[in-house]
Amino acid sequence: MKSLLSRIIIFSSFVLILVALISYARGYRINFSKKTITPTGILVASSYPDGAKIYINNELSGATNSNLTLPPGKYQVEIKKDGYSSWKSNLIIKGELVVKVDALLFPQSPSLSPITSLGVIKAQFSEINNKTIILSENDDAEKDGIYLLENTKRTLSIFNPLKLLVLKSSFLEDFDLKESGLKFSPDGKQISFTTPTTAYLISTEEQTLQPFDITNSKETIDQAWVRDEEKNTQKILETFKDPLPKIASDSFKIVSFSPDESKILYQATKHTPLPLIINPPLIGANQTQEERTLKKDSFYVYDKKEDKNYKIDLINLIDLIPKQIPNPKSQLGQLEIGNFIIWYPDSRHLVINESSSFAKASEGKKRVSIVDYDGENKQAVYSGPFEQEFVAVTSDGKLLILANLNPQTNKLPDVYAVGIK
Repeated sequence: MKSLLSRIIIFSSFVLILVALISYARGYRINFSKKTITPTGILVASSYPDGAKIYINNELSGATNSNLTLPPGKYQVEIKKDGYSSWKSNLIIKGELVVKVDALLFPQSPSLSPITSLGVIKAQFSEINNKTIILSENDDAEKDGIYLLENTKRTLSIFNPLKLLVLKSSFLEDFDLKESGLKFSPDGKQISFTTPTTAYLISTEEQTLQPFDITNSKETIDQAWVRDEEKNTQKILETFKDPLPKIASDSFKIVSFSPDESKILYQATKHTPLPLIINPPLIGANQTQEERTLKKDSFYVYDKKEDKNYKIDLINLIDLIPKQIPNPKSQLGQLEIGNFIIWYPDSRHLVINESSSFAKASEGKKRVSIVDYDGENKQAVYSGPFEQEFVAVTSDGKLLILANLNPQTNKLPDVYAVGIK
């Protein structure tokens, strides 16, 4: 009898301990003041670089790469590290749920590293192909021409990152490189290069000794490239759940896809509702307020992993619209946003050139900012001198800018890498 009773006590104790452990893991804690067991939530906070401090409602509560147990409620969460910009968000913690935050912090004093020494008159970045074309014209027949700079980790290697595509002396006509235009093919393997009188097709994979004249067929080639771009876009859209592909085809002007193709930066072409595609919504998803009633000409980011749609408020987020536009809100749709907003390689941030000719900041301030893909946590990451029309990003998270840091000696700028990560 005593043996049976002992077994019952041991089994009951085991069950109680198991229940207690499960309850603890799910966030239940004893509230001694109220003498009750209440559910709590868990905040999982990480950062790059790690070792940053976590402040909850302005009180130091721990360090990143750790879990914090919090009672349900609204909290102001800030992540700080000496020498870096801070990350801040207002979060709602609910009982038994895990909220994850991953803060990318940028150095307050970024480094500058020269990439070229040619003297650059023009640079153009292709976000789709992650390549940059550089035009150099410095009265040097052996160097003046068109170069390719691939925005990969090799950019900052000890080897010359530039690849000569064609020398200016290879063209049969005399023209000003700065007055020329260029366009990448959808696969990035070619560019069409246009002078005031002639159009050429140039390979980006090898040096061209004699540029191929396509003046008479340029319109046909352009149309073929447009069709290829549309096919590529449709192929990516097919990876999104229905009915998003049809809605995007009917109501989106797609600016760009994120590097991992999980998000779309787009402009709405009509007023239309965006229905829930993942229903019920995911638990523990991004808490930033979304906007599912699309307004014509407004800009948005759609995230297919969480089925979230965020409005990118350019008027308030960025000092963006030139003063000569009398009614910015009504004419916002006329701007080519792809000229000054590009994706950061992690697909979670947008890089903003606030010194382009589209921004009021160009009237005295020059800076590059980075913002979370949902429009939150804007951070100025570079505010030094640079030529305002060109900003690119490498695959390892560095910025590329054009700058002339020694104008008394150099008459033209060169490409520099800005070490923000």
